[in-house]
Amino acid sequence: MANIIRWGIIGCGEVTEVKSGPGFQKAEGSQLVAVMRRNGELAADYARRHGVARWYDDADALINDPDVDAVYIATPPSTHKDYVLRCAAAGKPMLVEKPMALSHAESVDMVEACSAAQVPLFVAYYRRALPRFVKAKALIAEGAIGQVRFASVRLHRPPLASDRDPKLAWRIDPAISGGGHFFDMAGHQLDFLDDLFGPISAVQGFAGNQAGLYKAEDIVSGSFRFASGVQGVGQWCFSTGDSVDEIAIHGSEGILRLSCFDDSALRLENAEGARSIAIANPPHVHQPLIQSIVDQLRGLSRCSSDGASGARTAWVMDKLTGRLSD
Repeated sequence: MANIIRWGIIGCGEVTEVKSGPGFQKAEGSQLVAVMRRNGELAADYARRHGVARWYDDADALINDPDVDAVYIATPPSTHKDYVLRCAAAGKPMLVEKPMALSHAESVDMVEACSAAQVPLFVAYYRRALPRFVKAKALIAEGAIGQVRFASVRLHRPPLASDRDPKLAWRIDPAISGGGHFFDMAGHQLDFLDDLFGPISAVQGFAGNQAGLYKAEDIVSGSFRFASGVQGVGQWCFSTGDSVDEIAIHGSEGILRLSCFDDSALRLENAEGARSIAIANPPHVHQPLIQSIVDQLRGLSRCSSDGASGARTAWVMDKLTGRLSD
């Protein structure tokens, strides 16, 4: 692979404006050279505003562009498998947005296709590389809370106005997103726990639709056990009157709490007392993960958020919602 990794984006929509797109331009050894959107006018507008040399309204044209070394697939999950298979056939490494696919079965197909083609596949669970989460992982590894016993995850909030907006509600349409807000958000939490403790080996869960605002589930609860011996519980509800966003890691000598979807300070409690550790997110939250991917493609280091880890998270979500049975 070249010293500079030249990227193309398929689906230059909202998520690429600030969170990810500029990261491909600012990461060391990286360059964004082409973008694609089905609406050519919007693709041209994005390219103009972001200083990108070329734009396309056809995905195959971008994938087969000889000046594109790797592809970022930033479309809804319903198209991920198709684009990944096309990139694999073209021999192009790719970063695919989360959720990785509509199901664990699709995720496995994607991993197998990339393995057969000997092409790297990465998944955009970018919290693995965000400084605040890296610090949390380091504190646990250093024994700040002793031996980890269990983790608890809570995410609940009131319904969103966008749930009734046809232009935005694709996230709660299982045919496009794979599920509801649980599939859109909980994967970040579960993937981070996978990064901390390794694969989850057993899962039990329940899903339901209590508010009846849309077809997808709006509540999921469950328990899980990691192969390492750590256990966990989770509760996700998207029709409550209050808002909670917390991952709590309980150890033999303390507890570490952190939020997943804002940059609130880490909260560490142990024999030394209680303290907060504030670490702000970078301007482009995908950039640290992008840097780790670029570094792997350049032969410098390894990125941990790959197709295998993404498929594991897909498996856990399918198990928690009952899409997969024993």
